[in-house]
Amino acid sequence: MTKSWPAREKWTTEYLKEIGGDLEVPLYDNAKVDPSKPINSAAAHMRFGDYLDLIKREPTELRIFFFNLFKHVPSLIKDIVLPKDLMGGFIESMPAMFFGGSNSVTFLHYDIDLPHLFHTHFGGRKHIILFDNKWKERLYCIPNATYALEDYDVANPDFDKFPALRGVEGYEVFLEHGDTLFMPTGMWHWMKYLDGSFSLSLRAWDASPIRKAQSLFNLAIKGGLDSVLKMALKAPYAEFREKLAVKRAEKALAKGLPRK
Repeated sequence: MTKSWPAREKWTTEYLKEIGGDLEVPLYDNAKVDPSKPINSAAAHMRFGDYLDLIKREPTELRIFFFNLFKHVPSLIKDIVLPKDLMGGFIESMPAMFFGGSNSVTFLHYDIDLPHLFHTHFGGRKHIILFDNKWKERLYCIPNATYALEDYDVANPDFDKFPALRGVEGYEVFLEHGDTLFMPTGMWHWMKYLDGSFSLSLRAWDASPIRKAQSLFNLAIKGGLDSVLKMALKAPYAEFREKLAVKRAEKALAKGLPRK
């Protein structure tokens, strides 16, 4: 898909430093979510150029999440081609970029606004594990959230501690420079940067009015309510939800769900 993109050759960390190196960016790490903070709260902030130097110099858990560099450098849009021959409904104002150091991990989740995703990687390798949404209970999905219990290693789970994971079927992908992965709406994904590198996600709305309504509900109610309850109730709320996630996973396992 990217063979004709100028970005394929043009987008290097040195080029990105040149056009946006002075921007300050929020950084995230591999730590378990703090129950007293909203989801995706930053662990630190850094000058973008310094961060790019860091991920090329050494392994780090620090990553940049959902960064719209296009907002600051609109000319970047000329370096890519939206695949409108494959799908309509692209959210052209929200091309999101993601950066990570070697060994940084994006926790298992699905996107709350339920877009279709075209995820293109640049400058290194990325390990991705995907699951259909039908497995969400067996993945220990946190109630009223779009992410899973963070106490297990997605790439190497302990089936004795988390028995509901046994038998769950997924997909494993390794992306290299210029590769694009399509993820349909609601697809669970876990990602690990094998090299200091970065990705671009192009997002497209599903054509279904029902799916669009569900997306708006998730953004307006589920996401907001989750953050409010977390900040108000803190650790007790987090512990309650984690226990409920385990209970639901074990119940789904006992019932043989999902049905094949």
